[in-house]
Amino acid sequence: MSQTEATSQKTFHKLTQALDSGTFADARRMLNGLPPADAAHMLESSTPKFRHILWQLIDAENEGEVLNELSDELRIDFLSDMEAAKVAALMEGLEDDDVADILQQLPESITREVLTSMDHQDRARLERVMLYPEDTAGGLMNTDTITIRAPLTLDVVLRYLRRHEEIPNMTDNLIVVNRLDKYIGMLPLRTLLVSDPTASVREMMVTDVEPIPVNLPDSEVARMFERNDWVSAPVVDSEGRLLGRITIDDVVDVIREDADHSLMSMAGLDEDEDTFAPVFRAAPRRAVWLGINLVTAFIASGVINMFQDTIEKVVALAVLMPIVASMGGIAGTQTLTVLVRGIALGQVGRNNQVWLINREVMIGMLNGALWAAVVAVAASVWFNDWNIGMIIAAAMVINLITAALVGAVLPLLMIRLDIDPALAGGVVLTTVTDVVGFVSFLGLATLVYA
Repeated sequence: MSQTEATSQKTFHKLTQALDSGTFADARRMLNGLPPADAAHMLESSTPKFRHILWQLIDAENEGEVLNELSDELRIDFLSDMEAAKVAALMEGLEDDDVADILQQLPESITREVLTSMDHQDRARLERVMLYPEDTAGGLMNTDTITIRAPLTLDVVLRYLRRHEEIPNMTDNLIVVNRLDKYIGMLPLRTLLVSDPTASVREMMVTDVEPIPVNLPDSEVARMFERNDWVSAPVVDSEGRLLGRITIDDVVDVIREDADHSLMSMAGLDEDEDTFAPVFRAAPRRAVWLGINLVTAFIASGVINMFQDTIEKVVALAVLMPIVASMGGIAGTQTLTVLVRGIALGQVGRNNQVWLINREVMIGMLNGALWAAVVAVAASVWFNDWNIGMIIAAAMVINLITAALVGAVLPLLMIRLDIDPALAGGVVLTTVTDVVGFVSFLGLATLVYA
């Protein structure tokens, strides 16, 4: 456990003790003394009853920032019980993109009430961000940019900055635009601070930083930030006009959400699944995926039933069947995981798909041959029957090659059909490897022992 985690656990224990002893003043002081992200973590790490008590102890001026750090599901839980005016008050002080994300998760009627209760300037700024889907650059951007013109001298820019009470968070560059607000380039603050004040912005700005198109998917935005080590980046419309900027804190959220999505989708769960969700909310979500898996299990069982007579003659087949299916499932999952990751990183394209498929099939053949030999010897010695060893060896080679081929082709096919391979790939792959494993193993056994 890291030092941060240990401190968090210690604070949580103290909070629990304070609440159990009825010293709510101490609990309030501890909770409001935490950074918003830590306070949100405390809420998310609590049972439903306990987290609602903690929420009531958060001071009004801290509620908005804590709310912004909560998971989508828990945030909606709290917001659904609030009036529109209260929601609007909580939005004050938050960045436009964060407010837009929150409002887009609420019912349309509440969103309209919240927007109506805002002043004209805030509402117009928010509506501009809300025009774009939340999983695009436009949905990620905020409008708190500082723009300057190219003909200005650095001395004038410095005096302009000093007139501001504060500059937006994560400001590492000033954005240079022309009179039509079209993006021209960037002036890094580090350049501004150390350069000759009489030099012009045009002389010192950098023009090799490409702006981000407003409709670019958020996963592509994350890759651009990763490749270029950006802290912030400008967002432009189709005509090159500056609309806003994206900052690294929002990109980190995208990366984390994508990772959560990939992990939870393997089990058929939503990335915002609440660890402490009530039983009657969590159970139906899992029931759907269990039902899908049950259907695939019946398919595999139906295949086994086709060879019932053979299994009755040679009982060893029933003992060894799981080995073939299990090895195929693991090999296929390895391939599927590599391909899904490559797709997520933008590394897989039309120019290298065939090479990747061939590579995975070759790996399947090599591993199939290796472990088929091991299992053949073990099964032959175990049951004193070299026929059974040869049968399971052949079946394992067939299943591992099939698993590698399907594991490589399946995510590519699903992407073309606009299906998330992280969500559906595992179920389809398991069904294929089970069916092929059983058919090859029991089918060969039927030919030999019939």
